[in-house]
Amino acid sequence: MSAPVIIEATAKHTATLIFMHGLGDTGHGWSSALAAIRPPFMKIICPTAPTQPVSLNAGFRMPSWFDLKTLDISGPEDEPGIRAARDNIHGMIQKEVGAGIPANRIVLGGFSQGGALALYSALTFDQPLAGVVALSCWLPLHKQFPGAKINSDDVPIFQAHGDYDPVVPYKFGQLSASLLKSFMKNVTFKTYNGLSHSSSDDEMDDVKNFLTLCLLFSISGHNQ
Repeated sequence: MSAPVIIEATAKHTATLIFMHGLGDTGHGWSSALAAIRPPFMKIICPTAPTQPVSLNAGFRMPSWFDLKTLDISGPEDEPGIRAARDNIHGMIQKEVGAGIPANRIVLGGFSQGGALALYSALTFDQPLAGVVALSCWLPLHKQFPGAKINSDDVPIFQAHGDYDPVVPYKFGQLSASLLKSFMKNVTFKTYNGLSHSSSDDEMDDVKNFLTLCLLFSISGHNQ
């Protein structure tokens, strides 16, 4: 796996965002957009997924966090690949914790396949995180929840989806959000009218506000 793109905090580093890109992208794909909206005390880590064959794309090799067999909500999933990717993200969180940033000052985020990995990694981590940013994505291995959840019920989750998404169907995002709301106490699902499988200025403004709120809460002990 290639080295992650890291954007250091511009003030004293007291929080970290680990953000995973979508299928076929790299850590460079999101780093500058995130740098423009993060608080000055936040470091950003944008890892690049390993290059591997993707069944959905006829076995073509590309950066992918795990194999995608289908984008059908009830279709087969690459459970070993999802778990291995999750372990990798947990390792990144632990590295930040080891460097002095508590878990409740760490946000996981991602777009599409990366957002799916962010959700799964956050829910199966054993310490409360500051929050989760899940853009244009779904909850992987959803039939295993809430049983597979280890984390606190009140980790804030901001899930966002365009209602014109031709890649990850909007309905898929809605169903994931409904499931999350059944066992997590602080889930926001935001719809962007006319947005396809991408981001927008409005969405990035909402992510900016969410990051600010999460980290305010973590200072006040909400996620202790």
